[in-house]
Amino acid sequence: SDAICNFVICNDSSLRSQPIIFNPDFFVEKLRHEKPEVFTELVVSNITRLIDLPGAELAQLMGEEDPKLPGANSTASGFFRSLMSLKRKEKGVVFGSPLTEEGIAQVSQLIEYLHKNLRAEGLFRVPGNSIRQQILKDALNSGTDIDLDSGEFHSNDVATLLKVFLGELPEPLLTHKHFHAHLKIADLTLFDEKGNKTSTPDKERQIEALQLLFLILPAPNRSLLKLLLDLLYQTAKKQDKNKMSAHNLALMFAPHILWPRNVSTNDLQENITKLNNGVTFMIKHSQKLFKAPAYIRECARLHYLGSRAHTSKDDLDLLTSPGSKELQPLKSQKRSRLDTCHQEETQQRTEEALKELFRHVHNMPDSAKKKKLIRQFNKHPTALTPGSDVPTSPAPRRTRSRSFSGLIKRKVLGTPVILERKSRDATPEPERVSKENVHLLQKCGSPAHMSQAKLKSLEGRKEESCRRMRARLLSKDSSSL
Repeated sequence: SDAICNFVICNDSSLRSQPIIFNPDFFVEKLRHEKPEVFTELVVSNITRLIDLPGAELAQLMGEEDPKLPGANSTASGFFRSLMSLKRKEKGVVFGSPLTEEGIAQVSQLIEYLHKNLRAEGLFRVPGNSIRQQILKDALNSGTDIDLDSGEFHSNDVATLLKVFLGELPEPLLTHKHFHAHLKIADLTLFDEKGNKTSTPDKERQIEALQLLFLILPAPNRSLLKLLLDLLYQTAKKQDKNKMSAHNLALMFAPHILWPRNVSTNDLQENITKLNNGVTFMIKHSQKLFKAPAYIRECARLHYLGSRAHTSKDDLDLLTSPGSKELQPLKSQKRSRLDTCHQEETQQRTEEALKELFRHVHNMPDSAKKKKLIRQFNKHPTALTPGSDVPTSPAPRRTRSRSFSGLIKRKVLGTPVILERKSRDATPEPERVSKENVHLLQKCGSPAHMSQAKLKSLEGRKEESCRRMRARLLSKDSSSL
């Protein structure tokens, strides 16, 4: 329950500025506690996607059948297990009892002390003093307070006692139900180009499978496993001082956390290497193994926030593919809305800048420059008067030319020339079209087959040729005058 976030109203203003810690596995833990059957089915379905578990092994993993372990059929092993179970009933609260939160709280003192003393050479390999270990063990069983920093105990005493605690658990920390799944995870290897298995481990799939398998461990086992693997990871990082690599630590702890209880070495002869390598892999990648895979987090989130049914990793990949056609119209609509808003904002800024500029020109002292600037403002379609806040209507565009030659033409030739020019612009005669335009018409074909841009360019060229001809006529008339 500690993994689930609690929402508390805080009245202390000094604490409100503190950053909020968000647990990405919040919905995963919520689903695990509120609907364990749905959660287990979701996780196991993805485990079977990664490793091949026959019907009997799958039933053992689900807890529907008792686990069948190596050497379990021998009579001697059965008698040995029953004898050990009777001895455990006589032992104290912590050592030899099933794992509980109280036991984890007591043992966590040992783990916390060892984190401060990781430089001792041969840590977990060199045994400590048996008398000091027994005193410490009795104190843990009785629940009395222990001051490990007093100097009474050595780090080797504490490390050995931690192994004793794990070894006296009724079943290994990774449980008997998960034994066959760990053997299958160790066999996950890469494939070559022809589809044949190689001897190279598939680390990504192994990490993913262990993440899933750890999700369905009992809560006390998962909590202690995380504390233990963190300790071993930090120990291996200081192997230059303590001479304990990840592989050496795996040889020390594999019999206590993964090997089935009360089996001989001969029973595990074929699998000892796999089991030891598996623990080595857990130590090296311990910082990644206790995070739920992204698709499990998404399924748990959708279970509470969405109506979509549970999907596997492959389905989620399809749903979140970048080429999804369903998302394209939404993206284009959103982009068009953003473009429209951007254009409106730009236009508004331009109008405000013009208002400010016009006010500045209006307040200038009377001069030729001021008159010139005001004339330019009058030409602008959005020109503003000094007292107005909105742009005036655009001034009608003049059809007559403002050039000196045009003025002479209007004064000398009069209105008939203007009317004649309008008639020419409306229906130009075929012989007035220049050779260049005729060539362009032949090249492009009929107007029905030409694009709008080509038609506009053609009309522009026609007007340009007409202007040139009028200019020639005007120059002749002026010279005659």
